[in-house]
Amino acid sequence: MKLTEKYAVCIAYFQKIMPSPQCELNFSNEFELLVAVILSAQCTDKRVNTITPALFAALPTPEAFANTTIDGIYYYIRSCSYPNNKAKLLHAAAKMLLENYGGKLPQNMEELQNIPGVGRKTANVLCSVLWHQPTMAVDTHVFRVANRIGLTKAKNVLETEKQLLAHTPKDALYFMHHWLILHGRYCCTARKPHCERCELTLVCDYFNNVPI
Repeated sequence: MKLTEKYAVCIAYFQKIMPSPQCELNFSNEFELLVAVILSAQCTDKRVNTITPALFAALPTPEAFANTTIDGIYYYIRSCSYPNNKAKLLHAAAKMLLENYGGKLPQNMEELQNIPGVGRKTANVLCSVLWHQPTMAVDTHVFRVANRIGLTKAKNVLETEKQLLAHTPKDALYFMHHWLILHGRYCCTARKPHCERCELTLVCDYFNNVPI
């Protein structure tokens, strides 16, 4: 099967089972998504969504984050992974946004990565979810699922990102990130993929024991 055909089969399947995939982090503005994505590093979206209501009620703006102490932020995020480091990053990120960008998120990859706590994956998430830019955020789920199915043959996340960008049709690019994450989160899981309830087995390299 040609790679273009494999992409077409996968996209048709995902469109059928997930016609309108969405980011599972709860947020109501750009800054809240930035905070939520930083908190989600090595932490589940479910856990982050239990933390952010009280956090955003107490600290609703970049100004509030910048004007409180690191300990003040830590108090609200202490139940997530690496809360000490994330509290420092969030405090520094808010201060940089205020000092360099007037409290608004810059809308390009390069400048976003200047913000403390924002790496390439986080910048890609923000560009895609907030502004529908043609980016591809690759986390552990996207990396695993894309390589298992055979949409990519990549040794690292950057190679995965480039290959997905090169082969995903533009009209499906925004959704592909969400499709692969959700498929990896709920079906093609790390320890035991649920191939018995996946309709991609005919085209899946992992299921058909095709060397990756």
